[in-house]
Amino acid sequence: MDQGIKVMLVDDHTLFRKGLAELLDGRDGIRVVAATGTPDEAARLLAEAQPDVLVLDLNMPPHGGLALLRTLQGEGWSRPTLILTVSDAEDDLANAMRAGARGYLLKDMEPDDVVDAILRAVRGETVVAPTMTLKLVNLLQGGGSKNAARDNLLAQLTAREREILDHLAQGQSNKAIARALDISHDTVKLHVRHILSKLNLTSRVEAAVFAVEQKMAPRQK
Repeated sequence: MDQGIKVMLVDDHTLFRKGLAELLDGRDGIRVVAATGTPDEAARLLAEAQPDVLVLDLNMPPHGGLALLRTLQGEGWSRPTLILTVSDAEDDLANAMRAGARGYLLKDMEPDDVVDAILRAVRGETVVAPTMTLKLVNLLQGGGSKNAARDNLLAQLTAREREILDHLAQGQSNKAIARALDISHDTVKLHVRHILSKLNLTSRVEAAVFAVEQKMAPRQK
């Protein structure tokens, strides 16, 4: 029997943690199987609950969420971890990715976007809050570009797909793109899937990096 996606929450703010658990539990097959506010209890619950995804606060006592993540990884944790925080600092994003986080989300995101991020992380994607996309692009660009061999791939995109790729490079969510282009949310999702397939990419973050490195962003109008 399919048990859905098991999620564990670690956040020292009790009200936020309980509210998030209520928002997530039962959405799109998600089950919140454990929640705690202390690192010590997190290690114990992780072994008992065996979640598919860990959602972890960045700043919590005594040493912060990334210290806990490194400890858990040292004990064998290898499934996706998403940082959920109020900090939109590029340094915090960089540190989270270096620590092995699969994603970086902000606490002011819409619940639907958090759910979508969890689903995509389970599929193996790197996920970040839309407003953090360009900051992640800046970090990734420092590692060099593979796109010289991909120049001809852009020719495969339709005009609409190139337009949507441009919006992705600006860090816009599917809903924001749908509003900007006056098309449905589902249509945007379909176009994004086609873009990723044609460019041989696996996530919208990679698509944003590709677009920026091809000098397609920001839009000039």
